[in-house]
Amino acid sequence: MVNYFSSDFKLAILGGGQLGKMMLYETRKYDIQTLVLDPSEEAPCKISCNYFEQGDLMDYETVLNFGRKADVVTFEIEGVNIDALKKLEAEGKKTYPSASTLEKIQNKAVQKNFYKEKDIPTASFEVFNSIENLKNAVIEGKTEIPFVWKSATGGYDGKGVSVIKKIEDLDKLSEGECIAEKLIPFKNELAVIVARNPSGEMKTYPVVEMEFHPTANQVEYVICPARIDKEISDKARKLAEKVSEAFQHVGLLAVEMFQTEDDQILINEVAPRPHNSGHYSIEAAYTNQFEQHIRAILDLPLGNTESKVGGIMVNLVGDQDHEGEVVYENIEKIMKMDGVTPHIYGKKITRPFRKMGHVTIVDKDLKKAREVAEKVKNSIKVISKK
Repeated sequence: MVNYFSSDFKLAILGGGQLGKMMLYETRKYDIQTLVLDPSEEAPCKISCNYFEQGDLMDYETVLNFGRKADVVTFEIEGVNIDALKKLEAEGKKTYPSASTLEKIQNKAVQKNFYKEKDIPTASFEVFNSIENLKNAVIEGKTEIPFVWKSATGGYDGKGVSVIKKIEDLDKLSEGECIAEKLIPFKNELAVIVARNPSGEMKTYPVVEMEFHPTANQVEYVICPARIDKEISDKARKLAEKVSEAFQHVGLLAVEMFQTEDDQILINEVAPRPHNSGHYSIEAAYTNQFEQHIRAILDLPLGNTESKVGGIMVNLVGDQDHEGEVVYENIEKIMKMDGVTPHIYGKKITRPFRKMGHVTIVDKDLKKAREVAEKVKNSIKVISKK
C-alpha cells in the first residue's frame, strides 16, 4: 500500500474554491501533501495547500503540466479540461473521478441521455442545439409549455435553469445547446451522496431533503435525515447506488432526485465531487463528506456514513442589494445559539446570491434544529461595507 501520510506523496486538486478548502481540512488532518490549481489569485484554498498555482482550469497545457506534478489528481469543480485528464490517465496518472465519468456529467444533455441509455428513471426531456430550434418546436406544437429549460453547459447555483411558462420567456435565455425537460409535480427534492473507491467498496449517506429559495433557485436548507418514510429513503439510496455503478465513478457522487406526487424517485442530476447537500456531515456525521472523498480516491477503507445527530445546513449567500467587501452582520448573535457552527469560505467580495459560507445546526430533535435554522436564517446577513 502507498504511504500517503507524512510522505512525498502529492495530491493535486483542480479548483481552489470552498469545496477544495474544506477538503484541505482533511488532508491537513492526515498530513497529505496537496497542490491546488485555480484561476483566482484570491482562491479560498490558497492558504491551506502546500503548493498553489494560478491558472486556467480549461486550458489543456496548464492542466496537463499541473497534473504531472502529483501522484493522484482530483477536482472540486466540473469545469476542467477533460482532454488533459485523458492524457494524464494515458501517462499512468490516477485521476479520480475519471475523465470518462466527468465527460458523461459535464454536459447535461449527455448526462440525461446516459440515464435514458442505462434505464435510470429521470424526467422526460428533449435536447436542442439552439434557442431558435427550441422556439420553433414550441411554435409548431412539438414541445409543450410549461417546461424546465436547462443550459447543457455552464449552469451552477441556480444559473442556467429556468421554468418556461410562456414563449416570451425564451427570449431571456442564453444561447447554446439546451434541454427542455418536463415539469414534474414533486413532493420533495432529495439528495443522496454515494462514496465509492477503486476497489469497488461503496457506501451511501442518509437521504437529505432540500428546501429551496423561492426566487434565487438556490438551496436554502438541507435537512438530514429527510422527513420521508423509510421505504422512500431505502428506494432513494438504492437508486443512488445504481447511478454510481452506471458511472463507475470513484470518489463522491452527489445524486439529486425528485420524489413525485405518487412516490416515484426520479434522478434530476449528479455532481462528481463533494456537494452542498453534504455540508451538514462536517458536524453531524461520523465521517464527513470531505474526508470520505479523500478516503475514496486514495482507495482507503470508507468511513461510517451514518449521522450522530440531526443536522440542518443553511447557505450563507450574498444579500441581493449588496456588492463589495464582505461583512457578516450578526454572526456573533448566531454563535450564541446552541449547536450552531458557521463556516466562512474566505471570499473577500460579496455579490448578490454568491455562496459565501454556510451554517450547520445540530440537535437530536430535528424539529428543534429546523426552528433554530429559521432563526439563523433571519439573523445573519451577508452584506458589504458601507
